[in-house]
Amino acid sequence: MSEKGDPGRVAVIGAGSWGTALAGVLARKGYRVPLWSHTPARVEEMSRERENRAYLPGFPLLENIEPGSDPALVRGCEAVVMAVPSHGFRAVFKRIVPHLEPGSAIISAAKGIENDSLLTMTGVMAEELALAQRPELKCRLGVLAGPSFAREVAEGLPTAVTVAAADQEIARYFQQLFFTQRFRVYAGTDLIGQELGGALKNIIAIAAGISDGLGYGTNSRAALITRGLAEITRLGVKMGAQPLTFSGLAGLGDLVLTCTGDLSRNRTVGLKLGRGMKIGEILAEMRMVAEGVKTTSSARALARRMGVEMPILEEVYLVLYEDKSCREAVRDLLAREGKEELG
Repeated sequence: MSEKGDPGRVAVIGAGSWGTALAGVLARKGYRVPLWSHTPARVEEMSRERENRAYLPGFPLLENIEPGSDPALVRGCEAVVMAVPSHGFRAVFKRIVPHLEPGSAIISAAKGIENDSLLTMTGVMAEELALAQRPELKCRLGVLAGPSFAREVAEGLPTAVTVAAADQEIARYFQQLFFTQRFRVYAGTDLIGQELGGALKNIIAIAAGISDGLGYGTNSRAALITRGLAEITRLGVKMGAQPLTFSGLAGLGDLVLTCTGDLSRNRTVGLKLGRGMKIGEILAEMRMVAEGVKTTSSARALARRMGVEMPILEEVYLVLYEDKSCREAVRDLLAREGKEELG
């Protein structure tokens, strides 16, 4: 809080559906919310129409949401929410760093792994902050994850998410920043676990969509979700995450939502693949980003670097990047040697 009785300013960077929904959560709490978009024309439209018709139509922007395209809009903000897709995250964050206030709290609401560096988004932020050589910043970093479709959040439907930071006190700050009666927020310190859960579930959702698109039924989908969670957990634990994180909102919760919900863009990609469309055709007709497509490539490289076996991930990669047929991918997945389930 900036002053007694004044909730202050919190910037949201990224005016897609998710960033706009989070801006609404914060605005309803009374914060002034600069909402950054990289497209000046969209900023003009949102300011004029008081609605993000491109990404979240039907939900009026509250008067304390202030669209803008200048990265300097983060000045005077006590906190910054990064809601930019992972493939553009670094470039956008680099632009706002010169304008950050010392001591800013910065939370990533993106779900992905950077392709070149194989870093999570907090890793990208930490690296860029170090490169900026502004030791006075001392920014506090965190991540927001969990089962949360943007449209349902915008509608005010009950939602539970989780935030994490390296320090419990910082995590609790982020918890209070977002917490409302309809947007329940849990807090923890397993930063890497929550980020990996949020990123990797999108890949399993593509696999679940492929299964549904092929008509394989609910047995197959349940098996994919369960074995997908096992793969995510193996990689997470190898990278220092707490195993229980993957039984929580950032793990099982987000995985189930993304693999089963009709609003899931990644499941939709899988459905269309299973029905015979090519990935290029699918992406060409999508306005919004399906993070799992790019994350599949970086996650595969990360799994190989860490020496972790992830067979579902491997088959999704081959379908997306080497044009393997979906039926062949399923056949090869099922033909693997029998193993102990918990081994």
